[in-house]
Amino acid sequence: MRTEQEMFDLILGIAKRDDRIRAVYMNGSRTNPNAPRDIFQDYDIVYVVTETSSFIQDETWIQVFGDLLMIQEPDKMDQEAGTPMNFDRSYTYLMLFTDGNRIDLHIETQESMLEGYVSDKLTVPLLDKDHCLPSIPAPSDEEYHENKPTEVQFLHCCNEFWWCLQNVAKGIWRDEMPYARSMFEHTSKAMLDHMVTWWVGSQHEFGVSTGKMGKYFKTYLPSPYWEKYESTYPDREHEKFWDAVFAACELFRLLALEVAEDGGFTYNMRDDENMLSYLRQVRDLPYDAIGIY
Repeated sequence: MRTEQEMFDLILGIAKRDDRIRAVYMNGSRTNPNAPRDIFQDYDIVYVVTETSSFIQDETWIQVFGDLLMIQEPDKMDQEAGTPMNFDRSYTYLMLFTDGNRIDLHIETQESMLEGYVSDKLTVPLLDKDHCLPSIPAPSDEEYHENKPTEVQFLHCCNEFWWCLQNVAKGIWRDEMPYARSMFEHTSKAMLDHMVTWWVGSQHEFGVSTGKMGKYFKTYLPSPYWEKYESTYPDREHEKFWDAVFAACELFRLLALEVAEDGGFTYNMRDDENMLSYLRQVRDLPYDAIGIY
């Protein structure tokens, strides 16, 4: 696997030799001083170019970066799917190489760069031939820190968590597992994840980030909470799925009560108790039941 230094030498060497490339900057986790470092970190690179058409027309030019294992061109895919795209301003290549390195390369004109360069606080300039890159402060993940919820956001999250569990329950009872699993993951479990981020934020004065899709949950949750969170991943067996649902309920309540105390909110224990009772009843229903109560 090529080292970080070898990759940066390659990325900048290509840019220095190509007159069409006038500046280079990087964003993403490699610019974040608080992100853990590992071999799977992408190189999120932007080339500021004089024009994009010559790059796009030459489908072989990206071979200079190494032996490709796979590539995705999301802009081309969106256009082929019918979405209007303006390739004259920018274009993106997502490249995975046979040595395990990955480069997410975005080419854009200076006009396009000026519209977005200063908005991402995790940005580091790497090369500027024409001094066209605006001055920016040192990279910071501050804009990714968890925000303290308002009371309305908190109450809506709690209501959505408990309300959607009725759909999960009927999906399990009907043996409609794709529906039940999707409903669990995309509604109630999504609300649980919101509550986790708020809880973590409240423990750190809302000065940290739990990462994209909660990838740092394990870092910030105490072991008992993390073990409970892990148990919310359902098994294929119905009973194990029910166990995961009730684990999610228990963890949600624990976190929500603490978030409520921190924010001065009132947790709706009635919804909690009523839905738990309902879930237990549905769990015990025979599959030929003609009523719930």
